[in-house]
Amino acid sequence: MTANNCAPIAERKKLSFLDRYLTLWIFLAMAIGISIGYFIPTADDFINSFSNGTTNIPLAIGLILMMYPPLTKVQFSKIPKVMSKPKLLAVSFFVTWIIGPFLMFSLAVLFLKDYPEYMTGLIIIGLAPCIAMVIVWNELAEGNRELVAGLVGINSLLQVFFFGLYAYFYLEIVLPFFGIDALKIDITIQEIAQTVGVYLGIPFGAAVLSRIVLIRTKGLEWFQTKFIPFVSPITLISLLFTIVVMFSLKGQMIVTIPMDVVRIALPLVIFFAVMFLLMFFLGKWAGANYAENAALSFTASGNNFELAIAVAIGVFGINSGQAFAGVIGPLVEVPALIIMVQVAFWLKKRLYK
Repeated sequence: MTANNCAPIAERKKLSFLDRYLTLWIFLAMAIGISIGYFIPTADDFINSFSNGTTNIPLAIGLILMMYPPLTKVQFSKIPKVMSKPKLLAVSFFVTWIIGPFLMFSLAVLFLKDYPEYMTGLIIIGLAPCIAMVIVWNELAEGNRELVAGLVGINSLLQVFFFGLYAYFYLEIVLPFFGIDALKIDITIQEIAQTVGVYLGIPFGAAVLSRIVLIRTKGLEWFQTKFIPFVSPITLISLLFTIVVMFSLKGQMIVTIPMDVVRIALPLVIFFAVMFLLMFFLGKWAGANYAENAALSFTASGNNFELAIAVAIGVFGINSGQAFAGVIGPLVEVPALIIMVQVAFWLKKRLYK
C-alpha cells in the first residue's frame, strides 16, 4: 500500500460496523425483496410503473446514490498518473474485454445450451464489464480509488462504442459455430449511451462538482473529515435498497423455479472466481501493488448487470428468460464478490509483504 492510500484506508475503517455485517444485511435485503415479489403479486407492476424506456427509476436512483460517495473520494487529479502504467492497463483490458466475454460465452454454452433464453442472457452479461458495484467492492477491499475510477470511465466508453458490436459477434457469428441458430439483438448505441449516462455519468458529474465546489468553499480538511464521513454510509444503504428493488421484480419466479436459479448461478460462480484469480495473479506478474491489483481484479471479475438487465428487458421483455438471468446475476455476484474481498486480503498477506 502506497503512502498516498494511507488516509483513504482510515476513512474506510469508519464503515467497519456496516462492513462487518454486510453479508447479513445483503441476504436480508434479498429475502425482503423476494418476499415482496412473492407475497405481493402486483409489486413488479408497481415498480415497473416508475420506468422510462429501459430505465427503471427506483433502480437508477439506488445505483446513482450507491456510486456517488465512493466517487467523491476519488482524487481525480491523480488519474492521469495512475493511467500512465501501460503494462497494467494492457493486462486489464485484455482480461476484461477479450478473456472475460469469451469465458462467459463458453460457460453459457457449456451449462445452458438446452436453455437458450438463459444462455443468451448470460452471454449478454459477459459482454458488459462492471461500472457500478465494482466501486463498492474495491472500496471494501481497500483498492486504488483513482485506478478503479479510471478503469470505470474507460470501460463505460468502450461499452458505448463496442457493446453492440460484441453482441452481434457473439450472438450472430460465434453461436452458429456451436450448432445454435443465430439470435438477433436490436439495441442502438444511443440506448446503451443513455444507460451508461444514467448509471455512471450522473454520479460521476455530481462527484466532480462536489469536490470542486466544496473543497473551494469549505477546504480540503473539512471535505475529508466532515463531508466524506457523512455521505459514506449512503453507499451501503443504497446497495441494500437496490437489491430489495431488483429481487422484488422477480420474487415469484425465483421461488417457483429454484433449480433454474441454480443453473444460472453455477456458471456465474465459476466466472467470478476464475476472472478474479486470473487477474490478480497476472496483475502481480505485471508489477501491480496490492491496491492496484485489487482495483484491476474487481474490475475484471464484475459485470454491468444494470446494462445487461436493461438490454434484456428492452429487447426480450421483462418476463423473458434473458431478463431473469440478468436479475439472478446480482444474487450470485453480491456474496461471491464479498467472498473475493476476503480472498483479496488473504492473497495480500501471502503475495505482498
